[in-house]
Amino acid sequence: MLIGGLHKLSLIDYPGKLSAVVFTRGCNFRCPYCHNPELIEGNGGDIIEEEEVLSFLDERKGKLDGVVLTGGEPTLQSDIAEFLEKVKRLGFFVKLDTNGSYPERIKELIDRKLLDYIAMDIKAPLDKYNRITLTSIDTGRIVESIYLIMNSGIDYEFRTTAVRSLLSRDDFSKIGEMIKSAKLFALQEFRPTKTLDPDFLKETSYTKRELEEISISLKELVSKVIIR
Repeated sequence: MLIGGLHKLSLIDYPGKLSAVVFTRGCNFRCPYCHNPELIEGNGGDIIEEEEVLSFLDERKGKLDGVVLTGGEPTLQSDIAEFLEKVKRLGFFVKLDTNGSYPERIKELIDRKLLDYIAMDIKAPLDKYNRITLTSIDTGRIVESIYLIMNSGIDYEFRTTAVRSLLSRDDFSKIGEMIKSAKLFALQEFRPTKTLDPDFLKETSYTKRELEEISISLKELVSKVIIR
């Protein structure tokens, strides 16, 4: 595993659980507002050995509840399943943060019962995906991941970062249709403290009031909408 960071204690990254957060290196998207730009390239971030992470987790058994695997994009890691098997053997719950671009790997992790919670970022309506991620992703893979996650029997959420210049109010409705009947959708306020594209440090989020209005408009499409 290419690991580029470790937060030893988080109260917010895994709903309802005390967790450690493991950051993988490398991402196939180039979202200009990305808040972990140092992790996008496979050689970015700190270099942390897998054994160092596992040794830390072993020491925290009984004190931490779970481990969050985020990035970067964790499903780019070819040995992700082997790493998570070791984490599960230590007795931790596992949450995966993913952009959903590798449904076959998500399916493998679900089938091997290595996940307890999945958070998938929905970057945009399908017709805007390549423009916002600056890639040529086959959006059918995004749809496949949504279907897999919603039918996995595992706790999950979908989430979208509300960058005003990239997403219109109508775009949120289109996203709602993409994840129709989902149990949880999080609207994330954009906080430009660090971004891949420096120009996005000047960008703004929707206001809390605007996000509340958007959340109300989505209530007929998804079971629950929250604002972060």
